Amino acid sequence: MTRDEAWKLAEHWVAAWNAHDLDMILGHYEEDMELTSPVAAQIFGTPDGKVVGKANLWAYFQRGLAAYPELHFKLEDVFWGVNSVVLCYLNQKGTRTAEFMELSATGKAARVVANYSA
Repeated sequence: MTRDEAWKLAEHWVAAWNAHDLDMILGHYEEDMELTSPVAAQIFGTPDGKVVGKANLWAYFQRGLAAYPELHFKLEDVFWGVNSVVLCYLNQKGTRTAEFMELSATGKAARVVANYSA
Protein backbone atom coordinates (compact mmCIF):
# COMPACT_ATOMS: atom_id res chain seq x y z
CA MET A 1 0.00 0.00 0.00
CA THR A 2 1.23 3.46 -0.86
CA ARG A 3 0.64 6.71 0.98
CA ASP A 4 -1.77 7.89 -1.73
CA GLU A 5 -3.73 4.62 -1.69
CA ALA A 6 -4.04 4.78 2.10
CA TRP A 7 -5.29 8.37 2.06
CA LYS A 8 -7.74 7.62 -0.77
CA LEU A 9 -9.18 4.68 1.18
CA ALA A 10 -9.41 6.78 4.36
CA GLU A 11 -11.08 9.72 2.64
CA HIS A 12 -13.63 7.44 0.96
CA TRP A 13 -14.33 5.67 4.27
CA VAL A 14 -14.88 8.99 6.11
CA ALA A 15 -17.08 10.30 3.28
CA ALA A 16 -19.25 7.16 3.50
CA TRP A 17 -19.70 7.62 7.24
CA ASN A 18 -20.39 11.34 6.93
CA ALA A 19 -23.03 10.57 4.30
CA HIS A 20 -24.55 7.98 6.68
CA ASP A 21 -24.64 5.65 3.68
CA LEU A 22 -24.66 2.14 5.14
CA ASP A 23 -24.15 0.42 1.78
CA MET A 24 -21.14 2.59 0.98
CA ILE A 25 -19.74 2.06 4.49
CA LEU A 26 -20.10 -1.73 4.29
CA GLY A 27 -18.43 -1.74 0.87
CA HIS A 28 -15.14 -1.29 2.73
CA TYR A 29 -15.42 -4.64 4.57
CA GLU A 30 -14.98 -8.32 3.71
CA GLU A 31 -17.93 -10.68 4.27
CA ASP A 32 -16.10 -12.59 7.00
CA MET A 33 -14.56 -9.53 8.65
CA GLU A 34 -13.98 -9.11 12.38
CA LEU A 35 -14.21 -5.83 14.27
CA THR A 36 -13.19 -5.34 17.91
CA SER A 37 -14.39 -2.19 19.66
CA PRO A 38 -15.14 -1.00 23.18
CA VAL A 39 -18.30 0.61 21.77
CA ALA A 40 -19.42 -2.77 20.37
CA ALA A 41 -18.78 -4.30 23.80
CA GLN A 42 -21.04 -1.67 25.33
CA ILE A 43 -23.81 -1.88 22.72
CA PHE A 44 -23.96 -5.68 22.59
CA GLY A 45 -23.04 -6.33 26.22
CA THR A 46 -20.17 -8.61 25.26
CA PRO A 47 -16.85 -8.40 27.10
CA ASP A 48 -14.73 -9.11 24.00
CA GLY A 49 -16.33 -6.35 21.91
CA LYS A 50 -16.19 -8.48 18.76
CA VAL A 51 -18.47 -8.13 15.76
CA VAL A 52 -17.95 -10.98 13.28
CA GLY A 53 -19.37 -11.10 9.76
CA LYS A 54 -20.82 -8.42 7.54
CA ALA A 55 -24.44 -9.10 8.58
CA ASN A 56 -23.59 -8.47 12.23
CA LEU A 57 -21.52 -5.44 11.25
CA TRP A 58 -24.54 -4.08 9.37
CA ALA A 59 -26.67 -4.39 12.53
CA TYR A 60 -23.97 -2.73 14.65
CA PHE A 61 -23.44 0.18 12.27
CA GLN A 62 -27.19 0.65 11.78
CA ARG A 63 -27.64 0.98 15.55
CA GLY A 64 -24.77 3.44 15.71
CA LEU A 65 -26.14 5.63 12.94
CA ALA A 66 -29.60 5.60 14.53
CA ALA A 67 -28.19 6.48 17.95
CA TYR A 68 -26.04 9.33 16.60
CA PRO A 69 -27.89 11.13 13.79
CA GLU A 70 -25.36 13.98 14.06
CA LEU A 71 -22.43 11.57 13.59
CA HIS A 72 -19.59 13.18 11.69
CA PHE A 73 -15.91 12.26 11.33
CA LYS A 74 -12.97 14.55 10.60
CA LEU A 75 -9.90 12.73 9.30
CA GLU A 76 -6.75 13.81 11.13
CA ASP A 77 -4.08 11.38 9.94
CA VAL A 78 -3.48 8.10 8.14
CA PHE A 79 -0.71 5.56 8.70
CA TRP A 80 -0.08 2.79 6.21
CA GLY A 81 1.70 -0.53 6.28
CA VAL A 82 2.14 -3.44 3.91
CA ASN A 83 -1.47 -4.65 4.14
CA SER A 84 -2.92 -2.31 6.72
CA VAL A 85 -3.92 1.25 7.53
CA VAL A 86 -4.61 3.18 10.70
CA LEU A 87 -7.19 5.94 10.40
CA CYS A 88 -7.04 8.69 13.01
CA TYR A 89 -10.09 10.90 13.23
CA LEU A 90 -12.28 13.04 15.47
CA ASN A 91 -15.97 12.34 15.87
CA GLN A 92 -18.78 14.85 16.39
CA LYS A 93 -18.12 14.85 20.16
CA GLY A 94 -14.43 15.64 19.71
CA THR A 95 -13.35 12.13 20.72
CA ARG A 96 -10.20 10.96 18.98
CA THR A 97 -10.36 7.52 17.44
CA ALA A 98 -7.74 5.33 15.78
CA GLU A 99 -8.88 2.34 13.76
CA PHE A 100 -6.37 -0.28 12.71
CA MET A 101 -7.56 -2.05 9.55
CA GLU A 102 -5.90 -5.17 8.26
CA LEU A 103 -6.71 -5.39 4.56
CA SER A 104 -7.41 -8.44 2.41
CA ALA A 105 -5.93 -8.99 -1.04
CA THR A 106 -8.96 -7.11 -2.46
CA GLY A 107 -8.17 -4.04 -0.34
CA LYS A 108 -11.16 -4.44 1.97
CA ALA A 109 -10.97 -4.53 5.76
CA ALA A 110 -10.73 -8.09 7.06
CA ARG A 111 -9.90 -7.20 10.67
CA VAL A 112 -10.49 -3.91 12.45
CA VAL A 113 -9.51 -2.82 15.96
CA ALA A 114 -11.01 0.47 17.17
CA ASN A 115 -9.32 2.52 19.89
CA TYR A 116 -10.72 5.65 21.55
CA SER A 117 -9.27 8.52 23.55
CA ALA A 118 -10.70 9.39 26.94
